[in-house]
Parts: sequence; C-alpha cells; structure tokens
Amino acid sequence: MLVARFGHGSAELKHCLYVVGGHTAATGCLPASPSVSLKQVEHYDPTTNKWTMVAPLREGVSNAAVVSAKLKLFAFGGTSVSHDKLPKKIHTVGTSNADVPLADPGMYQLDITLKRGQSLAARDRGGTSDPYVKFKIGRKEVFRSKIIHKNLNPVWEEKACILVDHLREPLYIKVFDYDFGLQDDFMGSAFLDLTQLELNRPTDVTLTLKDPHYPDHDLGIILLSVILTPKEGEPRDVTMLMRKSWKRSSKELSENEVVGSYFSVKSFFWRTCARPALPVLGFCRAALQSPYCQNSQFQSQSLRLSDQHRKSHLWRGIVSITLIEGRDLKAMDSNGLSDPYVKFRLGHQKYKSKIMPKTLNPQWREQFDFHLFEERGGIIDITTWDKDAGKRDDFIGRCQVDLSALSREQTHKLELQLEEGAGHLVLLVTLTASATVSVSDLSATSLEDRKEREEILKRYSPLRIFHNLKDVGFLQVKVIRAEGLMAADVTGKSDPFCVVELNNDRLLTHTVYKNLNPEWNKVFTFNIKDIHSVLEVTVYDEDRDRSADFLGKVAIPLLSIQNGEQKAYVLKNKQLTGPTKGVIYLEIDVIFNAVKASLRTLIPKEQKYIEEENRLSKQLLLRNFIRMKRCVMVLVNAAYYVNSCFDWDSPPRSLAAFVLFLFVVWNFELYMIPLVLLLLLTWNYFLIISGKDNRQRDTVVEDMLEDEEEGDDKDDKQRSETCAYVAKIGAQDICSKKEELLEQLNYQNVELSQLHVAQ
Repeated sequence: MLVARFGHGSAELKHCLYVVGGHTAATGCLPASPSVSLKQVEHYDPTTNKWTMVAPLREGVSNAAVVSAKLKLFAFGGTSVSHDKLPKKIHTVGTSNADVPLADPGMYQLDITLKRGQSLAARDRGGTSDPYVKFKIGRKEVFRSKIIHKNLNPVWEEKACILVDHLREPLYIKVFDYDFGLQDDFMGSAFLDLTQLELNRPTDVTLTLKDPHYPDHDLGIILLSVILTPKEGEPRDVTMLMRKSWKRSSKELSENEVVGSYFSVKSFFWRTCARPALPVLGFCRAALQSPYCQNSQFQSQSLRLSDQHRKSHLWRGIVSITLIEGRDLKAMDSNGLSDPYVKFRLGHQKYKSKIMPKTLNPQWREQFDFHLFEERGGIIDITTWDKDAGKRDDFIGRCQVDLSALSREQTHKLELQLEEGAGHLVLLVTLTASATVSVSDLSATSLEDRKEREEILKRYSPLRIFHNLKDVGFLQVKVIRAEGLMAADVTGKSDPFCVVELNNDRLLTHTVYKNLNPEWNKVFTFNIKDIHSVLEVTVYDEDRDRSADFLGKVAIPLLSIQNGEQKAYVLKNKQLTGPTKGVIYLEIDVIFNAVKASLRTLIPKEQKYIEEENRLSKQLLLRNFIRMKRCVMVLVNAAYYVNSCFDWDSPPRSLAAFVLFLFVVWNFELYMIPLVLLLLLTWNYFLIISGKDNRQRDTVVEDMLEDEEEGDDKDDKQRSETCAYVAKIGAQDICSKKEELLEQLNYQNVELSQLHVAQ
C-alpha cells in the first residue's frame, strides 16, 4: 500500500482490491496509536501489480464495513477521528478515471426552472435578439422554451420535468435566435454536470454561455434552478437497512437479532440486485461468521427460506396490470394531438405499451405481468410519453401505484390522475399472492406434500362455506411436456413456451430452445373464482425480433377435469375448431367447495379484460374479399336484369315488366314494401325446402380458407400489413351489414326471419 494503515476496510470490485480508510501514525510507522482517521482510498490492480490513489471519502473513517454492489463501493458504520461511532453514516467511495464507470442507482427526475438570461448576444440588425433555449441530453432534445422577442435580458420562468436513466451524460443548454423563414442563429451553449448536483435539494445554477469557435467572446449567462430526485434510490435503501440491522457490532447482538439481520440483508440484496454480483454475496457470507449462525435453528430457517423461494420460482406474487385507456391527455404535437404510449417500471422490470397515433383518448387494452419479489408489495412507476420521430419523445405525465395499499386476489379499477401533466389513465390491477398463483418445479408440488394437501382440503371443506366466498377452489396444473410441435423457424425447429390462463390470471413457463418435443416439468397453482371457468393452455414459439408465433392451444372446462390423471391433449387452432400439429401432456387437480361454487354461479361471469391484438391474415383478407364480391355481384346481376328489360332482349319479359311497372305505379301503397319482403322470404323458404339452395358452397370455401389460415407461411404475414389491415377492416364491416340483411331474407336465422314475418 502507498500509506501504511490498520483498522481499514477492503472489498473486491471488478477483480481489483480497494482499501478504504483506517488509522495511521503521524510518522507513518507501525505500530502506532490510532491518531488519524484516513480519508484515502487505495486501488490495487493485480494485472499491473500497482497501487493508486482514487477519489477520497468525505471524511475519515476506520473500522467501517465495506461492500461492493452494482459497481459501487459503500462504507457504512465505523468510527471517526475522535473515536465517535458513525452508525448512521454511509459513504459512497469514488474511483479514478481509469476504473470502471459507476452505475447509477436507477431513474432520476430532473426538475428545471429556466429563470432568465442576462446580457445575451445580439444577432439581429436592430441590436436585439429573439432568444429561446434548448435542453439536450446526449443527442436528443428534451425541452424547448418559448421565444422572447427583441430582448437581450429575457425572463422565461418556465419549468421542465425530465426523467433520466443515468447521470453520465451532462445536460446541454443551447440558446438560439429565432429567425422567421431562415436558419436560427446560434447564441451560445453551456453544459451542466448532473453528477455534481446534490440530491433532493434545490440548486441555483449560473451558466456562462460560450461559442466553441470563439471561446473568448462574452455571450451572456443563463440562470437556472435545478432539483435532482432519485426515483429508485438504492443507496437510501442501504442506509435504512444498516440503521435497522447494524447499529451494534455482531458481538453485541443477540441470537435472534443476528438471524433477523441476516435475513434483512439477504432480502435487501435479493430485492435490489436482479443478478447480484459475487462480491455482494461474499460480503454477506463473511460478515455473518458468528457462532449464532452455526446453530441448527439458523440453518433450519435458512433452509426454509430457500425452500420457499424454490417453490415460488423466486417470486412471491404476480401483479397483472391491464392498461385500458387514457382520457383527456395533454396535446404535445402542433396538430393539437399526441401519439401516446406508456412505460411501466417495478424495480428492474420494465414494460412499454404500443403507440396509439394521433389521439388524446387512446384505447390500449394491453396486459403486463410483473413479478413481486417481496410480500409487502412495492411502487409501480408509470410514465406517459408522446412519440416523436427523429427526436426525444415528449413527457406527458406520470403517476404511481402503491401495491401495499391494494388488497390481494381482487381486481382493482384505478383512474389515476397524471402528475406534471393533464389527463387520466384507467388501469385494472390484480395482485396475486404466491399462495394462490405460483410456478414451481415438479419436485415442489403442493398436493404431493401430505400436510399441504390436508390444509388445502380443510380450506375448502363444507364447514368453511361462509369464509371468503370469492375463494371457490384450488387448481394445480402440471405442464409436463409436448410432442410433435409445429416447426416455426427456418431451421425446422421451434423455441416453445407455454402460457397457462384461467380467466385474467396468466402464468408462463420457460422457453425450451430448438426443440419440437420440449419438457417443461412446471407446476402452476391458481385460485378458482368460478368453477365454470375454462383453463386455457397455449403454446407459442418465441421470436426475439417480433411477437411470438402461435403453435397450438387447448381449452379445458374445470368441471370436466379428472384429478390426478396425466392426459395427452391434442393442440388445436386459435378458434378451437380444428386440430393442429402436436400434443401436450398435462396433469390437473381441482379442489373446490361445492356450495361456494353454486353461489358463484348466480353472479355474472368475470370479464376478460385483455384483448388479442389484430394481426394480418391474407386468408382472412381473401375471405372478406369473397364476401364483398358476392354482395356486389347481387347488385350487378340485378342491374343487368333491369337493363335487359329496357333493351328488350326478351320482348315477353320486357312487356311483362312494363305492365308490372304501370300496375305498381298506379296502385302503389306503403304496405306493399313489407309485402315484397314477405314474398322474398317465402320464395327463399321454398328454395331451402326443395333443396335447390346452393348458397352453402361459398360457406364451404370460407371454411377451407379458415382451416388453412393456421398453416400460413410466416414470412408473408407482415407484408403490406398497414394498408391490407385497413382494407380488411373496411371490407369486413361492409360485408357484415349486408349479410345480416341477407340472412334474414334467406331464412339462415329462422327465428329472426319468422319474427320479421310476424311483424
């Protein structure tokens, strides 16, 4: 080391050793009294065998615990120069420029108030300017101020809220002079280093504008007020954790406190690090070497904890969010509309909705599933954006959902007001605990454990009729394997995974890559809310660059399930009208309370909120074209028939038509209009009875096209998608209206036709 010391802390980070703080004597010799508490941090690189100094601590500390997490070093606890304990202090250890750049804890909110400018440069002939300001992060514009005309000391007093993912890139401020019809003149620029801002504290910033080509020119100043707020402050979580669990040294803690501290630390690192670094886990093991940790009670608690995580597949519950619609959103484009989309964030899990073009009241109808890694819930951060091609998307507003305030096993309809913007978002949120919905391996099934099975049977026994009427029963599904699946990739293989759905609850298996006979061996458990529900198991092929391809589906009514029997189910198409390639092996168990199930029958069926996105199908487009052609040909043939009467192609027919026309005109009454419809109904009725009706031929052709739809070449499904989809919708609407009338006239719906005759 460069400085001899003792009582220091150390940690490993990126295969290098860091030494933090400690004591040394004034002469630098050992042994010595602990007279000085060091601020220095030394870095040792084993590849070069050299020690170097890096950024120091804010104050000297010794006997501190040092841990590395997410490419950062944290020193907490310890004593100061005056030997005072520092249990509530936490220091972030810096590194030199040669080290790996530090990772930021998460998303930040940057609130900027653009106050005014002073002594700006004159760019117009009259000795004035029309200044406005642009804020940029990276190469994307995040804010543009209004234009202040003919003023070199403009006052804006505008506020901007910017969300940034990290602090590595500075905020660039550029000032321009607006020129109508011409290119705007550059008036100077400056940048703000976000890493130098204090968190959660307003900071007044004065920036001197410079021109890179003329650095000596005085271009004036810009005055800002900035507040930087972390949205996911992991260091703050660390501070709270250490205050609770590390107030005293491990020697002073009781046995229960040591065990509790261990689980608190393990829970924290399990929660905040999706892929924890090895040094973190190494620290947890090293810091807990206590005699208490070796006893049987501690080991049994640890085993029970690991068993619980194994059973629930590492998560403690699932949050299903259905994004329904937005109302009265803020207009961000010049046309008075927006192209909104929504981002969801829970910890390290992120989702993004589809973009709804040119609307302030979008209808998304999309569902997203989050995994909960802690039982008490969390906060889902929701941000709404306006899509702008070629520049940074505009921020519309944000809101949050506190999961700890929501009851479990219940769908909540939330209308959330957007903060820092206008409008509302309408969501459906379902919070499901792992006791009712979970995924596990075959080695951890609930019903094979005798005690757990007895508890489940007791929960739904006839004696507990009035206990939680919504909890009707328990469903366990074992997804074992599939055989002979359809090849969806050009390699002749597929990457299949399974989606198991019960009403609005959805669980997924992992993906088995390059396999037509996958084995999943997963167990799914659901809470039954309606015994008349249908269990749907769908197999998809995973595609990284586009949406998953459909491979097959089975639908099983809960009342038809035979408990404990492993069955092979033939996969069917999306409409469940015909088989497709492959079979899937399932073993299902249903336990329910018959009285609760009977009472639930009186309540309307649960609405399924998720809507499948419409996708282009050239078979469906061809079918709609045939339907439209048939409707148009009826009108064309009628026109030809009338025209032949005018052309006297058949003199007897033309003469009869002329006499009929005179008779109708001379004797027309309003009651004759429904009488003509009645004659058409009667005529078609006799055609059907006599067997001379040949209209079923077109229906057969359509059914053949529908059966071929699932085997369509996947390379053609995205070709001309936009225009073809619009044409498909228009054709389908026109044909549907026309065929409704024809069905009534042709006795295809006998009851409805008889009703019209009676009227």
